[in-house]
This record gives sequence, C-alpha cells and structure tokens, in this order.
Amino acid sequence: MTKAREKWLHFLNRLNPLGTEQVRPPRRETEHGEAVLPYPAAKKGKTNEYVVIGLGRFGTSVAKTLVSYGRNVLAIDSDYNRVQELSTSLPHVIQLDATNYEALKQAGVDEFDTGLVCIGTDFESNVLATVLLNRLGVQRVIAKARTRTQKEILLRVGADEVILPEHEAGVRLARKLAAGHFIDYLEVSNDVGIVELVAPSSFWGHTFAELALRQRYGLTAMAVRRGSELIVSPSANFRIEPNDILVVLGKIEDAERLNQ
Repeated sequence: MTKAREKWLHFLNRLNPLGTEQVRPPRRETEHGEAVLPYPAAKKGKTNEYVVIGLGRFGTSVAKTLVSYGRNVLAIDSDYNRVQELSTSLPHVIQLDATNYEALKQAGVDEFDTGLVCIGTDFESNVLATVLLNRLGVQRVIAKARTRTQKEILLRVGADEVILPEHEAGVRLARKLAAGHFIDYLEVSNDVGIVELVAPSSFWGHTFAELALRQRYGLTAMAVRRGSELIVSPSANFRIEPNDILVVLGKIEDAERLNQ
C-alpha cells in the first residue's frame, strides 16, 4: 500500500466522528470498469431541483445550463466575490462553506434530490461536501474528480456517480484526431455511441445495401447529411456521394474501422 493511499484511508476513517454512516463499499463494476449505480427506481423526490457546489468554470456551466432548461438550481460557492459575480446570471446563488453541515442544512440543501459537487482545487473539501450531502439525505450525489484515484475515493465515500471532465475531454479529442474521419460522437455507454463521420472514399457510389454496414461492421445508419439537407433513416438503396456525412449507431471502435 502506498503512502498516499494510507493517508487517504486515515482520512476516510476520520469521517465517522462527523456522525456519518460507514463509508460505502466500492461500487460493483462492469467488465468495462463503469460503476453500476445503486439508484433504485422506487426513489421519489423533486426531479427538477439541483444543488451545485463549486462555481468554477465547470460548476458554473452546469448550473447555468440547468437553469436554461427551466430547472430549479441552488448554486453554492465559498468565494464571496464569485457569488457576487454570478448573482445576475443565476437566480439562486449563495456564499457558503460546503464542508459545514449546519450551514448546508440551514440553506435547505436536504430538500434537494440531486447534488453536484464541482469543487476542483480542494479535494478534501470535495470529499467532505460529498459525505455531507449523503448525511443530509440528498438522493443522488454526482461529484467531479481530476484523477481515477480521486474517483475511487469519491465512490467509496458515497458519490453515486463521478465524472472526470478533463480526462473525458482529452480522450474525446484524441479519439477524433486519431480516427481522422470523425466529426463528432456521443458515447451512450460502454463504447457504444452515435458517430458523425465523413463517408470514406471507398463508400462513394455504393448503396447501404451494397456496403452491408450492419453485417460487416455492426453499425446502423441513422442519417446522412448532404450539404444543408438531412436525410433521416436512409433506405437500403440510398447511394452515397462524395462529401456525404454519415450518422451511425454502434460501437465506436467499429466506426473507427470504416476508414481502414
């Protein structure tokens, strides 16, 4: 066991004096390493109300986007100047120490069903805020991490989901650059996604029936963009032309093979 790991285990053990429940065991993981979230369908709550803790660039973008979709958001940050700066663009924003249980309770955080912990620079505060949201009964806690080790720790202390935005953005960019013909993609789960790509030259002049995308690559053609026109659910007899943009559904690694 490394010294860093020992240090964090000691830190986790100190959480119990705060009155928390025991640290949750690690999430069961799929063969692809994705956490299986224990989020029972029987849970009830205010599905349109969110508390966002940490208003850096990431937390602010999450809060503003949720507000733009008509969701109720309570935004929290410990920096008074940052709160003042965002007071004109976020309807409910307060300056608060998110590692203080009583302060969170007085702010009514226990009334929210989803909490997002977006503290990026102080990982100990990130962990404590995650623990306290669980203590307050927030039904679903999503936390931000910068490394896989941080992700593991946050899952152990009670986060239902942990995201690594910097890592995921880096993987996304590298994948697009390496594939060459990718324009964009949306990963749905376990390397399955919707991919927008430039039709390879080997496809030009051929129909989808001739190409047999599903049989040869395991991909389903959802749409074709030709100039300003979007053809949804193209038929098997649709003939591909140069500069066509294909939108396909399937494993991303299979879409990467189209240009090989």
